[in-house]
Amino acid sequence: MDKFNRALHGYDPDEVNAFLDQVINHVEKMVDEIKVKDAKIKKLEAEINSSANVREKLAQYERMEKTMNSTLFIAQKTSDQIKSNAYRESELIVDDAKKNANRIVNESLLKAEKIENEAITLKRNVTVYKRRLKNIIEEQLNMVDEIEKVDF
Repeated sequence: MDKFNRALHGYDPDEVNAFLDQVINHVEKMVDEIKVKDAKIKKLEAEINSSANVREKLAQYERMEKTMNSTLFIAQKTSDQIKSNAYRESELIVDDAKKNANRIVNESLLKAEKIENEAITLKRNVTVYKRRLKNIIEEQLNMVDEIEKVDF
């Protein structure tokens, strides 16, 4: 702090006024610096709030990403299960079709064998019928021959 020279009735007014001007200038500079610093503080607080919003949004996006990854995992697992079930079902259908085909073939073979046996039986019956008919006709012819031998 400056020392003032003594004058009549106290200190020298010019020195005191000059000192007061210095103090006022210094205080005004300090007020301006405080205003600048207050502005910087407000700007930094806004950035902090903004970064807090960004952090909050980032956390929200990370939660959404986690949910999506979980959903994708579940979808992949479900897809694999559906494929597996479809493959098993197709194998069952093929096996069932093979069994039905074998059953149909066996039934057809049995029917063919039955029809063949019936045809053989019919052939045999026709042969027997022909032989009987031939015998009857021959007997009838013999009777006709016998009638011709008889004189009237």
